[in-house]
Amino acid sequence: MARMVTPAQPAPVRIGALAPLTRPGWVEAGRHLLAGMEAAVRDVNASGGVAGAPVVLEVHDTAADPARAAAAVTALARSGADAVAGEYHSVVARTAAATADALGLPYLCASAVLDALTDAPSGTVARIAPPQSRGWRLFADHLLAAGHTRVAVAAQPSVYWAAGTEILRDRLAPHGGTVRRLDAGATGPAQLCDALADDGATALLLLVGHPEPAVPLVREVRSDPRLAEVLIGAPAGQPEFAEWARLLGDDGAAVPFLRYLPDTLTPLGDRVRSALRERLPGGPSFVAFEGYDTITALAALLVSHRTGTSPAPGSWDGIDVQGTRGRIRFTRTPDSPVPQWSAPPIQVVDRDPARPDRFRVLRTAG
Repeated sequence: MARMVTPAQPAPVRIGALAPLTRPGWVEAGRHLLAGMEAAVRDVNASGGVAGAPVVLEVHDTAADPARAAAAVTALARSGADAVAGEYHSVVARTAAATADALGLPYLCASAVLDALTDAPSGTVARIAPPQSRGWRLFADHLLAAGHTRVAVAAQPSVYWAAGTEILRDRLAPHGGTVRRLDAGATGPAQLCDALADDGATALLLLVGHPEPAVPLVREVRSDPRLAEVLIGAPAGQPEFAEWARLLGDDGAAVPFLRYLPDTLTPLGDRVRSALRERLPGGPSFVAFEGYDTITALAALLVSHRTGTSPAPGSWDGIDVQGTRGRIRFTRTPDSPVPQWSAPPIQVVDRDPARPDRFRVLRTAG
C-alpha cells in the first residue's frame, strides 16, 4: 500500500508586537493595544492564517523607551521575523520606524501620531493612526468654536508635546489666538495654577503623562476657585481610559480629548467590541481598535508577500481591507512621510458631567 504524504505545514508568520506594558510607559494604553492585536491574530488564524500559514505574535514591552524598541526591532529582524506592528508612544514609534526602515522590515504603526514618523519617505513603514497635525488642528478648531483664543499648555519636555504646541499655535494665530507654554516638568501643580491665574487663559491643555502628573494637576485646577471657568483639555486622549475616570471621578468629566473612532463602528467593529469587552475592564478604547486594524491590514500585506502579488517588499500599494472603523487603504499624504491610512476617523470627545462613564461627541472630522 502506498504511504500517504502529508503536506508540510507552512512556516508560521512571525509578527513582533510593540507595546508599553510597564512604567514609565502608559500601561493601560499598551494593554488595550495588545488586546486588539491579539484579537485580530485569533481572527486571522481562524480564517486560514496568512496564505495558509498561522500567525504568531511575539510581544515586546517597550516601557516607553526608544532604545528598548530599537533593540526589539533589531532582534526581530535578525531572527527572521516577517514584520513589526504596534506601539503607542510617538517618540518610541519613531525610533522603531527608523530601525525597521533601515533593516527593511515592514512596520505598521498602530497608535503613534507624530507627523515625522521617519526622517525621509519610506515604503517599508506605514501607519494606521492619523498624523498629529490632522487631529490637533481639529482640536484647535474646537477650541476656537467654543470661544477659546487665549490658551495655556501644561507641557513636559518631549518632541511630541512640542510638535503639538506648534500645531495649536499655527491654527490659533490667524484668529488672534495665543498659546502659552507652562513647564509642567519644573513646576508643581499649585505653582502652575498660580501662573495660569496670572495669565488669564480660558483653556488649559494637558500635554503631560498619565496618571502623573496629569491627575494631580486636574485635581489642583478643579479645586482652585480662581480657575472655575477654565476649560481643561487633553488632546492626547488621557480621559479615554477607565483609569482616568477611576482616579478623578467627576473631576475628570468635561475634559475634551481626541479619539480615533467613527460615529458608528462597522459590523466587524461591533463584533470585535463585544469580544474585547470580555478582556478589557470598562470596554475597549479606540487604541484597542487601532491594534486590531493594524494586524488586519498587516496580514493583508503579508498575504501579498507570500503569494507574490505585492508590487515590492514592504509595499502598501493595493491594500484594501475591512477594518473595525472603516475600509483601510493606504495613500501618501503631504503631512506624513510614510504610507498612511487615507481616512482614519477623528473625534473630539469628552466624558459627560451627568454620567462620567458615558462619552459625548463634540466634533467630528469630515
